[in-house]
Amino acid sequence: RAAPRAAASVSAPAAGSAADGKAFVSRFGDDEPRKGCDVLVEALERQGVDTVFAYPGGASMEIHQALTRAESNIRNILCRHEQGEIFAAEGYAKASGRVGVCIATSGPGATNLVTGLADAMLDSVPVVAITGQVPRALIGSDAFQETPIVEITRTITKHNFLIMSAEEIPRVMEEAFVLASTGRPGPVLVDIPKDVQQTMMVPKWDQPLRLNTYMSRLPAPPAQEGLEQFLRAVQTARKPALYVGGGCNHCPDELKEFVELTNIPVSQTLMGLGAFPETDERALQMLGMHGTVAANFAVHECDLLIALGVRFDDRVTGKLEAFAPGASIVHVDIDPAEIGKNKTPFVSINADVMETLKAMNAMIKERNVSLAIDEWRDTVKQQQNEFPMRYSLPPNDLIPPQAAIEKLFEVTKGEAIVSTGVGQHQMFAAQWYKFDQPRSWITSGGLGSMGFGLPSAIGAAAACPDRLVVDIDGDGSFVMNIQELATLFAEKIPVKMMILNNQHLGMVVQWEDRFYKKNRGHTYIGDPDKSHTTVFEEADIYPDFVKCAESFNVPAARVSRMADLEDAIRAMCDTPGPYLLDVVVPHQEHVLPMIPGGGSFTEIITTGGGWEDLESMDSRGL
Repeated sequence: RAAPRAAASVSAPAAGSAADGKAFVSRFGDDEPRKGCDVLVEALERQGVDTVFAYPGGASMEIHQALTRAESNIRNILCRHEQGEIFAAEGYAKASGRVGVCIATSGPGATNLVTGLADAMLDSVPVVAITGQVPRALIGSDAFQETPIVEITRTITKHNFLIMSAEEIPRVMEEAFVLASTGRPGPVLVDIPKDVQQTMMVPKWDQPLRLNTYMSRLPAPPAQEGLEQFLRAVQTARKPALYVGGGCNHCPDELKEFVELTNIPVSQTLMGLGAFPETDERALQMLGMHGTVAANFAVHECDLLIALGVRFDDRVTGKLEAFAPGASIVHVDIDPAEIGKNKTPFVSINADVMETLKAMNAMIKERNVSLAIDEWRDTVKQQQNEFPMRYSLPPNDLIPPQAAIEKLFEVTKGEAIVSTGVGQHQMFAAQWYKFDQPRSWITSGGLGSMGFGLPSAIGAAAACPDRLVVDIDGDGSFVMNIQELATLFAEKIPVKMMILNNQHLGMVVQWEDRFYKKNRGHTYIGDPDKSHTTVFEEADIYPDFVKCAESFNVPAARVSRMADLEDAIRAMCDTPGPYLLDVVVPHQEHVLPMIPGGGSFTEIITTGGGWEDLESMDSRGL
């Protein structure tokens, strides 16, 4: 995956400068002593940080006191759980492209960040997580709320630091932001003992960074030899296909120009949705386990697969040897560890995707390159026509989950930032909400963290206050961080929540239906005294999310019939401030198409589901 900025642009701000290049004016005199915590906050200011997500505790309260003293008015959004705050920091980073910052106390506060750190690591999200630690003299003594968070998180962070001297704070904080945001982005943890936060000092802001080895390993601009091989592969291909991932989110203009110059069909990963406009005629939408038939067909039948900012994840490839079996592969990625890890490329370019596409576009225009691929494009188009995305209308005016997302897309005109939890609702959202802009799709891809939707929406709304932010969630995923409803009300964050409530862990139910003879292994999460095999009565819904939301002073409503759906969604979008809409949907619906885990395109499932016992079904193709 590509970096948000080219490696060549990496440098530390000069002493007295902020990250944006403007002169930074400290509230302290040059030789005025101040606490280490004040130095930490000023380091954040110098990086241009405007928002942090922080929950105070004994080992971090000095930092919170320093935040109240700062004149820059860094906003602290007080999430109600540390997992909520790091997911919010991820949402902030994914929506803005800037580094997300969260702060937690020692012990359980720090360990509550672990899932978010792993999530950010797998999705290449630039996050700096700051944790308080017990005083230096108590480290290793099993002191109250002591955990060795550096050791715990070593394998799920890009790097981490334990600051043992207040004099290190300016340098370490600068290094943390450089590491998080350059090369392949990722999370960096900074652990600061409480007595270091309390130490009086005069900071030195011009300390040299100790990143020489790291900087030397950052990829150089793409080599001309590799670019020539790339171009020759494009020129000789008769059935080329693009496989676009999250590493293209920072270069949508370059990607779009490349497609306009070549007319190559585009498939996108879950993390790459929006990098190329999904409403474009050349867009095949998502590929992989729940991707479209056309996208998976194009990759399976192509003779050249151009993989940009992707890692050949198992949910995309299925059986590796059967993925793009007849294709030569061009793989462009900023992380050398990803090239050849799962599939051996014919051409490998270890560089920033943006710089690579800029160079390729210039070469194509300079040499008047054109591709004779009309027959191939027609073949792919036939697949789109033969196997369109479709869903069935259930009886009794019930709401298919796909219809709810399709209607949300219509009402918002496709202009919302959408976050999700993890499960069926996530896949339905990826399939039925068309993203034409990058950084409009906020989801947990690699780790698949349930509970991600609401807190990440909070972060996205903080980063993009002028845009509508909607959390499309499932009832199982939403309840995992339901406490963040309090954050919405207290911080006045206007996130809209549309819960697709089927009273089940829907994706696991789908696998039970398909592969376990419909035997339910603890996947029903409603009222245990109620039956939800075919009955969908509003009075039976458990828990009552409307009452939950109202108890947090967040307005809410429920809808369970198609006839009322559009008005309910419009009311949600038009109501000022946060709003929860509980959309009751049947649990029998399956996410289709589906390639079974470890399978190949030849095994793709496009029909059937859990509806065999229900009658009066109308098929609707879209």
